[in-house]
Amino acid sequence: MIYITRKEHFNAAHKLYREDWSKEKNEEVFGICSNANWHGHNYDLYVTIKGEINEETGFVIDLKVLKDIIIENVVDKLDHKNINLDVDFMKGKMASTEILAVEIWKQLEPHIVVRGAQLHCIKLYETVNNYVEYFGE
Repeated sequence: MIYITRKEHFNAAHKLYREDWSKEKNEEVFGICSNANWHGHNYDLYVTIKGEINEETGFVIDLKVLKDIIIENVVDKLDHKNINLDVDFMKGKMASTEILAVEIWKQLEPHIVVRGAQLHCIKLYETVNNYVEYFGE
């Protein structure tokens, strides 16, 4: 088994806010991240694939194919968008980095499996100091 990782980048805005809570409770729990005027991040996304090396190609997955899968199914949907309002796979969900990582997994996994590899990990950096890792569990 070998692991290979592709890094991509996108910029997106969001806010952490529950409609069923008061403005005061949202501010208490989410602080400035509940700002009515939103806020943005420069996200770095690491997608790690695992599998056996194909003897004919020497690849687990062609990295150009992996890049295209990530761009089409994730980056194009998120880049320069409002996660809460513009992203189909985030409709009705809290736009936390944790939930975003899980939903990104769901967008990518079917496209990886059909190519004979397995999605191992999504690592999503929200800032240089904060990131989430999700292993599909």
